[in-house]
Amino acid sequence: MLTLYIGNKNYSSWSMRPWVLLRQSGIEFTEHKERFDSFEAQSQFKHALQALNPHGRVPVLVDQGLVVWDSLAIAEYVAEKFPELALWPREAPLRARARSLCADIHSGYTALRHHCGMNIEADLRDVGQSLWTQKADLREDVHRLCQVLTKPLSQQATPAMLMGEFGIVDAFYAPVCSRIRTYGLPVNDVVQAYVERVLALPAVQAWSADALLERDFLPFEEPYRSAPESHHKPV
Repeated sequence: MLTLYIGNKNYSSWSMRPWVLLRQSGIEFTEHKERFDSFEAQSQFKHALQALNPHGRVPVLVDQGLVVWDSLAIAEYVAEKFPELALWPREAPLRARARSLCADIHSGYTALRHHCGMNIEADLRDVGQSLWTQKADLREDVHRLCQVLTKPLSQQATPAMLMGEFGIVDAFYAPVCSRIRTYGLPVNDVVQAYVERVLALPAVQAWSADALLERDFLPFEEPYRSAPESHHKPV
């Protein structure tokens, strides 16, 4: 059976991608969570993960001794292992577009990731409003995100996922959807509707519910809060 190594569900956007992909696709796997104690070289987290990959990062997928790291590499491996699931679209043009969108979010939107770290448990809409006013690079990232996502969504007769059916590309954008909700970032109606559909996916709901149950406040992951909130957001 596949084993997926992940970090804290509240914070680990990279872990969320393959986890949601596997869960939503009905692929059986064992989850192994390694807590973010810190990312220093001598931390327990680094020690545990460096036994699996040289970078000491999550996610990591292990399949009968084969170790695959990096979320995009894991997605490609899973797509090849389960071709019947069509995790990439079967049509070549849609497949190329999905891969482009995944590459875009995999290597880009650095301002969005830097200013708005994933935090499922928190309600940071006030922070998001302040950031939106102060950070031009964040506004540029969100505007470009809306441009990139609106076209494929608008081309569908009945909007659903980015390429119609759920696939790798939607798993990759799930943490972005979570950030948009947490920080209340302004997006157009088409993208907002997509965000809500992604957040309603059973796998995303399950991940978010687990994140709320962690109650593991990590100050080094929390630039905008000095303590956890007294109540959780609804999943």
